[in-house]
Amino acid sequence: MLLMCANRCGGALFRALFAEVDLDSGGEYQHHRILQPSYICLNCGSPALDLSEVPGELRAQQEEDEPPPAVEILCPVCESLVVIGSDLECPNCGAFLEEIEVEG
Repeated sequence: MLLMCANRCGGALFRALFAEVDLDSGGEYQHHRILQPSYICLNCGSPALDLSEVPGELRAQQEEDEPPPAVEILCPVCESLVVIGSDLECPNCGAFLEEIEVEG
């Protein structure tokens, strides 16, 4: 975890907003659980961001933005091998195509 104030005030103390803290009968800290990753800077009160999550979020966004891989299928009418994208029609004869990958 690498927390940073969104206001960049230089604060070094943060508070988890949605966390459960377990204590023993003497009130001593035992364990905690973060229910929702949400933090504030104790110096200025601005939201804090976990910079360690940024690379994973960027990867997930990039994978979401990539187009699906092209699929090669055999047209049931003209029997030609065609590559289709989002439409399921044969570009040669216009027949409806089923999504069956051809093993090569």
